[in-house]
Amino acid sequence: MAADASPKFRAPDLIPAGAGALAVTHDGLEFWQYMIAGSIAGVVEHTGMFPVDTLKTRMQAGAKPCHPPLGLRETLRSVLRNQGLPGLYRGISAMGLGAGPAHAVYFSVYELFKKRLSKNNPNNPLAHASSGVIATVASDAVLTPMDTVKQRLQLESSPYRGIGDCVRRMVREEGFRAFYASYRTTVVMNAPFTAVHFATYEAAKRGLMEISPDNANDERLVVHATAGAAAGALAAALTTPLDVVKTQLQCQGVCGCNRFPSSSIGEVLRSIIRRDGYTGLMRGWKPRMLFHAPAASICWSTYEASKSFFQRLNNSRRETS
Repeated sequence: MAADASPKFRAPDLIPAGAGALAVTHDGLEFWQYMIAGSIAGVVEHTGMFPVDTLKTRMQAGAKPCHPPLGLRETLRSVLRNQGLPGLYRGISAMGLGAGPAHAVYFSVYELFKKRLSKNNPNNPLAHASSGVIATVASDAVLTPMDTVKQRLQLESSPYRGIGDCVRRMVREEGFRAFYASYRTTVVMNAPFTAVHFATYEAAKRGLMEISPDNANDERLVVHATAGAAAGALAAALTTPLDVVKTQLQCQGVCGCNRFPSSSIGEVLRSIIRRDGYTGLMRGWKPRMLFHAPAASICWSTYEASKSFFQRLNNSRRETS
């Protein structure tokens, strides 16, 4: 990210005080370049892991009345049997529309606040975690509407023909607020998720680079992938109950899912416990971890690779100017 474990790997190039937001920040990159790098990373991450996300949504939305909850393998067989391979990708266009802009906001805000909060100290886990929380609050405001549409399209026997049909019917039948019914839950879930994720990622990346500092530059991709996978798996496991609540809120009233009188997290939690017991709060934890471990690895590797591309591009510009 903004700086590696030790200054000898890559010295940050900080902007002078008073420079504009779109001027060169650090790592020799401009603000818009962080946005593009983040956007590419988000689209690659979510489209690559979308089938696993579909299985998670099906499991967390709840079983039909008088039917026991399905496990991961049973859910996969059900999707393939009833809808075939395309069923695993239903709603992917909605995620593509949301993930690009949301991740552009996510990474650019993270880099901006990380530079400001770190105060030239690259080994500041509090700054990494705080920057991640601020970034996720901003990006969730962009992603939540399309994530809601995506999850409704992923449901078995979804009544919507596509993105446009889903958006029009939600606005007509439930109002604009339906797109943000889960926003508070999403933020409450993603704030600790992101704090754990970024702090774990930076710590793991720093530790891996210190193991073999002489080969750090040659092994950058492996380091980012490994650190990202560890961060994604840990953060996903700790926040699964809130992810179940988010799915329930986003899919309420569709395909037999319960409808809630409010978006209260406590009310939804109590409803899940009454219906499925405390084990219901961990429904979908396997596909959630299976999603976030490789997804985080893919996302961070793509993001860092995109940053490296822009760094080389900027360096070549300076040499020719």
